[in-house]
Amino acid sequence: MDSALEKNLIQRIAVGDVFRKRARNTPNRIAVVEHRGKERRTITFWELNQELNRFADATRTLDLQKGQKVALLGLNSTEYLIALYGTAKAGLTAVPINPGMAPGDIAYVLNHAEADCIVLDSLLVPLVEAIKETLETVKQMIVIKTEAETVPEAYLEFDAFMARGLTQENEEVIINDRDIFEILYTSGTTGRPKGVLVSHLSVYISSLSSAIEFNMASGATTTMVLPIFHCAQQVLTYATLNAGGTVTVMRQFDPGQFLGTIEAEKVNLTFCLPMMYRMLLDHPDIKTRDFENLHTCVYAMTPMDQPTLEECIQVFKADFIHGTGQTECFPPTNVFRASDRLDKQGNYWGDSNLTLDTAVMDDTGRLLPPNQVGEIVWRGPLVMESYYKDEKATAESRKFGWHHSGDLGMIDDQGLLLFVDRKKDMIKSGGENIASIKVERVILADPRIQQVAVVGTPHPHWVEQVTAFVVTTPNSELSEAALIQVCKKNLGRFEVPKKIIFVDELPMTSTGKIKKNLLRQMATD
Repeated sequence: MDSALEKNLIQRIAVGDVFRKRARNTPNRIAVVEHRGKERRTITFWELNQELNRFADATRTLDLQKGQKVALLGLNSTEYLIALYGTAKAGLTAVPINPGMAPGDIAYVLNHAEADCIVLDSLLVPLVEAIKETLETVKQMIVIKTEAETVPEAYLEFDAFMARGLTQENEEVIINDRDIFEILYTSGTTGRPKGVLVSHLSVYISSLSSAIEFNMASGATTTMVLPIFHCAQQVLTYATLNAGGTVTVMRQFDPGQFLGTIEAEKVNLTFCLPMMYRMLLDHPDIKTRDFENLHTCVYAMTPMDQPTLEECIQVFKADFIHGTGQTECFPPTNVFRASDRLDKQGNYWGDSNLTLDTAVMDDTGRLLPPNQVGEIVWRGPLVMESYYKDEKATAESRKFGWHHSGDLGMIDDQGLLLFVDRKKDMIKSGGENIASIKVERVILADPRIQQVAVVGTPHPHWVEQVTAFVVTTPNSELSEAALIQVCKKNLGRFEVPKKIIFVDELPMTSTGKIKKNLLRQMATD
């Protein structure tokens, strides 16, 4: 046998291998729980591994070769997990797609990734039908029946596809640790989404470090309520399964049902957006539920305001941890133990992940000392392999031997990373640099404010003016003048918004990111 191939076999790290080991070590332990209507479905690690093998074997009937692409388009489900990790077992590359993207962007991703096959929910068949004629490479469409939707004959039903496969392990597929497990596409808030190549090694290493960072014990029960197409939910799900725990799958977030699930399934660790925790606190059932088993609550995407954080700690009696990262550097890159650092005000990202180096760099490549603002950079095995089909962007992202985040921050005297702003969101007004997130934090502290986004908009004298888009709480009476007075008490004169625009809602991606480019355009128009 070739020595290089022999080494790859011996030192192999592959996402799908975890499930074979779990089927051997904890065969009867519940791996996945899913509530569909009144039905509670469970699948053990033994059963899950067999289903993954079956999916992987069935892909042979589609004449798919190692490295070819299987796109995934759907909401959270057990079938989605089978398709995602079954693709990994087959040595194929998954392409999870955000179903909330515009149809044109979904078509772009499918074509750019050169997807050969797509697995989708039946409720999304009309969406695919609308763009089908523009798809250049998709040859087979496999549909997961979620409701009683009628599916055209051109679509192969998931159960029928699975029936083609065998359940035994396939040892013929050679997978290297740097082989591409999936292509994740960025949210595309300022242009076309970029394809990020994520290796088997990155996902596996991240699952191990995440279990440690988030206090995850072997056999823990966690939630899967954020979309599994996103890397943040993926890492928590895979870490749970790697640790022999149980993933509780929810197709959508309903505060009442979520609270009931935490209690009924004895959930130990949950992961939500800050706004979701706020909705849980405001639900009438909050005082009647038992959270005895819940010990860790992770949040991400945006910081949590101090009043909500303190109320969450009091009500759930759990540790609250802020995890951060980005598609290009498989999360979490940094972890802030908010419960232990209530004295730290601001958008702290905290300590570096166990497997990453975090630093702050100036434009010349010089690493900066504490308390100086520069670009946040990382290096380590979680960094992407490259941008797909974009050598220029790849080279730009890794100048000076570090991955460049596009975010500004500084490291304080205690070694904690403080996020300042996105480089592109820093407002330059009258010769001053203004962090939009600082202004947002002050406005969001007012109890009459539900959401806020601050951007710089063109101004003939100041170059840019600070403009705040605000969503108020129901029935609150708040004027522009009154809110500006609040800002004047807590901000420097140059930081106070020159204009406040009240809106019913902010344009957001399905992963909770505000589309500030649309707000800038709205203000300009």
